Amino acid sequence: MKTSAFVYPWDVNGDPGAPGRLAALGVEQVTLAAAYHSTRALTPRHPRHRVVTAEHAAVLYPVDGRWEGRTPRPYPAGDWAPGDAYGEAAAALAGTGLDVHTWVVLAHNSRLGAENPDTSVVNAYGDRYPWAPCIAQPATRAYLTELAAEAAVRPGARGTELESLGWYGLAHLHAHDKTGGVGLGEAGQYLMSLCFCPACRTGYGEQDLDPDELAGAVRSALEPVWRGAASDGGGWAGVVELLGESTADATRAWRDRTARTLQEAAVAAVRAAAPDGFQVLLHADPVSYHCGANAGVDPAHILSVADGVVVPCTGGSGLLAPFAEQGRPDAVLAANFTIVSGMGGSPGTLAEDAGRARDLGACELRLYHAGLASDGDLAAVRSALRGL
Repeated sequence: MKTSAFVYPWDVNGDPGAPGRLAALGVEQVTLAAAYHSTRALTPRHPRHRVVTAEHAAVLYPVDGRWEGRTPRPYPAGDWAPGDAYGEAAAALAGTGLDVHTWVVLAHNSRLGAENPDTSVVNAYGDRYPWAPCIAQPATRAYLTELAAEAAVRPGARGTELESLGWYGLAHLHAHDKTGGVGLGEAGQYLMSLCFCPACRTGYGEQDLDPDELAGAVRSALEPVWRGAASDGGGWAGVVELLGESTADATRAWRDRTARTLQEAAVAAVRAAAPDGFQVLLHADPVSYHCGANAGVDPAHILSVADGVVVPCTGGSGLLAPFAEQGRPDAVLAANFTIVSGMGGSPGTLAEDAGRARDLGACELRLYHAGLASDGDLAAVRSALRGL
């Protein structure tokens, strides 16, 4: 199984030994961040630092002049990734014989929401989610589409992986997060992720929903949840129970169409900018109403648009099945496993986990994240990959 490890430019730049260590893992490819959200990351082996703080979402290469005077626009990185940090790291990695693919985070940008609040998802209570750009807004869609192409097709890259190319909602790994006090469940998360910005209100109207009545219905449905009642029995049936079938289906129709058309536009823009043979994958969840970094998609649709998907498999490989069931032998199904023990990964069982994923249709592996993992975790990965 072809295997790629995720890395950041700051894992490589300034550490002459990093490219060789990555190649020695036994991977054929690295997926290198070109546009990324804010984060605080360990660098356990770097000779100059141990913690890198990326203060805001940024592109990790020089900002193109095409963005001058435009809003939204990408932000340049600070001293955590100065200059063409991506290009410097990509050249060093390619020098060891590794294929380099870009890793592009799109609809997840807290600075954008802080500085341009009108771009953010707005819930039924009027609260804005600054980390979550609303993908229904025309200006935001245009920005995400052009950013996808620019950040994906960096010099020398042979492919890309597009993350958060869809709806983002309430769930967010936020600093000092205090949102877990009430068990929202899957249905409650969906209701709290419905957007009521002007573009979405218009969209609901196109589905014959009154947006004010819908917001009221969402608040009424959630009232027992705030008092401690269980929000649902699980999955979409819970949303239907809370909103009623016709209303629930209408909200989903609007959101599914919005995400699908953005995914189509972004992938088309990447292909138009890329050389022949450039691979385009999406980080994806096969349940279309799900929000987050692994965008909710319709498996049949997305495999007709992109070359394949990267699917989260750390908790089990079951999410691969809906993609494999499409019967697309040409599609890339990459099983993504966390290999950092301290982040819930199990590098010691990687060989067995990869075997189960292969049985369910995976043809490639992704390892999250070679720059964050300890020496012990990486030793376990090397051993596992030798056995595959």
